[in-house]
Amino acid sequence: MRLSILVAIVLCLIGAGIYSIAANNKKEVEAVTAPEQLFVATDGDDENEGTKEKPLRTIQAAVDQAAAGTTVYIRKGIYKGGFDVTNSGTKEEPLVIRNYENEEVVISGEGQTTDEDAALINVDSKCYITIQGLTLQDLTADSPDYAVMGIYVSGNSSYINIIQNHIHHIGNTADEGNAHGIAVYGTGKMEQIRVMDNIVEELTLGASEAVVLNGNIDGFAVTGNTVRHNNNIGIDLIGYEGVAEDPEADYVRNGTVQGNVVHDNSSYGNPAYGEDYSAGGIYVDGAKNIKIKANTVFRNDLGIEATSEHQGRYAENILITENEVYENNYTGISIGGYDEERGGTKDSSITYNVLYKNDTKDLYGGQLLLQHDIRDNDISHNVFTASKTGLFISNDFQTNHNTTMNRNVYDKDKENSWVWKQQEYNDFGSYQQATGQEEDSAYIEVHYMDASSKDFSLKEGTTAHAVID
Repeated sequence: MRLSILVAIVLCLIGAGIYSIAANNKKEVEAVTAPEQLFVATDGDDENEGTKEKPLRTIQAAVDQAAAGTTVYIRKGIYKGGFDVTNSGTKEEPLVIRNYENEEVVISGEGQTTDEDAALINVDSKCYITIQGLTLQDLTADSPDYAVMGIYVSGNSSYINIIQNHIHHIGNTADEGNAHGIAVYGTGKMEQIRVMDNIVEELTLGASEAVVLNGNIDGFAVTGNTVRHNNNIGIDLIGYEGVAEDPEADYVRNGTVQGNVVHDNSSYGNPAYGEDYSAGGIYVDGAKNIKIKANTVFRNDLGIEATSEHQGRYAENILITENEVYENNYTGISIGGYDEERGGTKDSSITYNVLYKNDTKDLYGGQLLLQHDIRDNDISHNVFTASKTGLFISNDFQTNHNTTMNRNVYDKDKENSWVWKQQEYNDFGSYQQATGQEEDSAYIEVHYMDASSKDFSLKEGTTAHAVID
């Protein structure tokens, strides 16, 4: 140990001496700076300088040269194979990888074979990175042993922006295979992840999700995305799956899911699920402190779900508000575990949502599904319109603790029902009396502006509008 310290001191002194000699001789030391711009084109050459006039040929060559402050501009065309981000940016000088102006850039995995997890874009323990304006497609596998992904972010990555990309036809066709469109796995600690204005569609996911944040992620925004026509969950925020190195921080937290359009995501026919309708449009599985606001969620299996799949764990402090949730196969909004071996939902709220004609497959899910181990949740200021089943609330568990419900509006029809703690009620008064809830709620005809065109705003001056306000 003493010898190592002595060697280190000697090396430092030698280095200092060399620096002193260089300074005394007034030799200029020229700093190496990263280029502000690098260009890539299908007719380029990796021996080129990377200018607009003399572009590089491969994205990887440009990304390898890029550093803090560099923008890599990719010209239009199809680029076979993906790339790994090899350097980080800084707060003042982020590293940006994007299409040039509005040109269409396609990164294709067609013909690519792999025997391990693979992604078209891989970001591992990098910071201040923006990936923007790219189309990622045609990466497939047929194996249960590894996953394929459009974009994969892992390690200690933070301040990552994934913006305006189009990800489609990524898939794993094995019966127990896995695939993702965008996957952010906080194996180390992550902060400030933004997934914004992307289109993620036509994915074959197996047991996985189109857009997923999993593990130790503190601070995120998933906003303005369109997630559609996938054969499992649309957007998923996960905790307690053993992803993070720190088990006490193994959950996604402190973020927003807002302004997304999530539709036609169903597990029916997916080999991992058979004929089950179990894919949520937006799913919170063991995450905490999340706002799910102003999303449009329709024709999925479940619209929005918040719970934990792990017994003794919870989706906690989840605010589900101002969403339009309609025509989903099983139910509109669900909280609590699907059986007594799961965890639950606590200290959360469901407010100012429109739940319109969900449970289209007559699966007894109603508009609002209250399952196992829900406690200290508030459900208020919502509008419910039942499907042909007539069922508003389905609560087939006794483990419903301290749920408060008030100022909700139930759209009156000829035959409606509420199920509360395994007891069914066929008129609103009996339901109110038995539950001791809904004192200021109303069972009346609802006047939407134009439900046929999916304008679910309430006409001003109506009783329903007054109750909700």
